[in-house]
Amino acid sequence: MKDQKKAYVFALFAVMLWSTVAVAFKLTLNEINQFQMLFLSSVSSAFILFIALNIEKKIVILREFKPKDYLYSAFLGALNPFMYYLILFKAYSLLRAQEAQTLNYFWAIILVLLSIPILKQKITLKSFIAIMISFFGVYVISTRGDVLSFKFTDAYGVALALGSAFIWALYWIYNSRDDKEDSVRLFVNFIFGSVYITIFMFFFSDFGTISFKGLLGGVYIGFFEMGLTFLFWSKALKYSETTAKISNLIFLSPFLSLIFINFILNEDILASTFIGLLFIISGILLQRRLNRKASGE
Repeated sequence: MKDQKKAYVFALFAVMLWSTVAVAFKLTLNEINQFQMLFLSSVSSAFILFIALNIEKKIVILREFKPKDYLYSAFLGALNPFMYYLILFKAYSLLRAQEAQTLNYFWAIILVLLSIPILKQKITLKSFIAIMISFFGVYVISTRGDVLSFKFTDAYGVALALGSAFIWALYWIYNSRDDKEDSVRLFVNFIFGSVYITIFMFFFSDFGTISFKGLLGGVYIGFFEMGLTFLFWSKALKYSETTAKISNLIFLSPFLSLIFINFILNEDILASTFIGLLFIISGILLQRRLNRKASGE
């Protein structure tokens, strides 16, 4: 049953929670390393998704999973949460929060680029222009506005942020090919992701140095970046009369996030970050408009 008011409530709640995660990432990384943070957040996300699926009585859908479905989740879980967040968290440890979170939004453009070889889609000149607009935004942020210097302030951190965006886009391409219930598939993905990071912890980190603040931060990220927020957004899509009515609300998140970063982390928001973000989102919105025209919507 469609209910646009409920759709907006769930969507805005999801956007508000997503807007806090850049701050949560930075604060938690002050307490624990990225391996420990991924371990805590993956396990807590799998836990909260398990509770939610039981409440919604969707956990029984697991009975429909065949060995090939679990193998597919093993692959998807390697992409997200394991590789994606491990690389993203490292990027946050190297860059300012405002830079890491803004660069990560380039995934929507990478998604278009990856669709060419993987989904055999063609790209028009207008789409290419949209991509270049977003790419210029990335360049502005990476050089902190010194666009004529051709020097990145932290090339490794920028590469990691864009690398995580690449993996996120790759994940959504392969995830879109799946016909299983989204929340159930996500739960199984996080089970596999939790197994991967647990194994990784034995070789590259340890379990005994996690502080109480680090524990709280990891659980918060697991609940509100990886778990519940996804369910809230799914509810918004379910209740909305059309996807278009709520889809652009997601772009409130990076701007709200800059406010939280400024007031909580005391980071001075650089003009280059704001300008670069405008270019990135302008390119994404233009690409979306072109896609809607192409599909006749």
